[in-house]
Amino acid sequence: MASWNNVTTGTNSSIGQAPSFYLSGIPGCKDVQHFISIPFCVFYLIGIVGNCTVLHIIHTDKSLHEPMYYFLAMLSLTDMGMCISTLPTVLRTFWFDAREIEMNTCVAQMYFIHTFSLMESAVLLAMAFDRYVAICDPLRYSSKLTPQHIVYIGVFIVIRCSTVLPVVLVRIPTFSFCHSHVLSHSFCLHQDVIQLACSDISFNILYGLFVVAFYWGIDSLGIFLSYAFILRSVLHIASRGGKLKALSTCISHICAVLILYVPMIGLSLVHRFAKHFSPIIHITMADIYLLVPPVLNPIIYSIKTKQIRQGFLGILLSKRIGLAHT
Repeated sequence: MASWNNVTTGTNSSIGQAPSFYLSGIPGCKDVQHFISIPFCVFYLIGIVGNCTVLHIIHTDKSLHEPMYYFLAMLSLTDMGMCISTLPTVLRTFWFDAREIEMNTCVAQMYFIHTFSLMESAVLLAMAFDRYVAICDPLRYSSKLTPQHIVYIGVFIVIRCSTVLPVVLVRIPTFSFCHSHVLSHSFCLHQDVIQLACSDISFNILYGLFVVAFYWGIDSLGIFLSYAFILRSVLHIASRGGKLKALSTCISHICAVLILYVPMIGLSLVHRFAKHFSPIIHITMADIYLLVPPVLNPIIYSIKTKQIRQGFLGILLSKRIGLAHT
């Protein structure tokens, strides 16, 4: 392995080769990285256990076999995918200071991180459509969102999001990297890797803008329009209680949209327009973008959704009873 100093200063030895990259922890915190790994472990544990619990509750409680909860199950699966995509390299970097990652491994991680991010946005759009039909056209809710239609939507989301990225990612191993091989984060992001390339990256940049505009743009526009129609429909409800009840069914979803889109927009702005900012800001934004949605979504839905909350309480109560009998 090349020394850390050689990596940071850069050499020309990797031109035309598929080099290894070196992940970063938190700058200036090398002596306390083991302690920093503790909250990361807690967040990953909450994200994985929380989403597994949501899936278990939806699977075992037949009263939750409805379109809204099927979409919530899709969201939990996507959140788990985001957690698991970054978990190995983040903990390896903080626990063992093992920073080297091979090119193919880095490209694979990029694929899963960005694919699950796109899936998260698409699932949130599907959930917005579910809320739109439930509030604006409730009499045809069951006929429009049948189990078969939900399966079709899920398959479409997987195909739509999993096939767009290979076009751009297969180019990365062909690039020359003649400068530093040190990435800004403890995982691989496309925008982070291509900044180190000495080759022509214009296609990757343009394609990345296309993905942002066509995927994130369409999803966010669809969510916005859904809530515009929902708000118009709610305003026509005569009673104040009816308005609040209709809007209360959307609160969890609105929170899920905000905790995905706000960090995503912030991370994009930091990468494109604030390169001179402290690396700690870049790292913090990326960690928030990838960790906060999987951690907070189960908490939000367990607090705001009665059936999920009762399922969580039921699991905790059964475990407490089991411990009392041991």
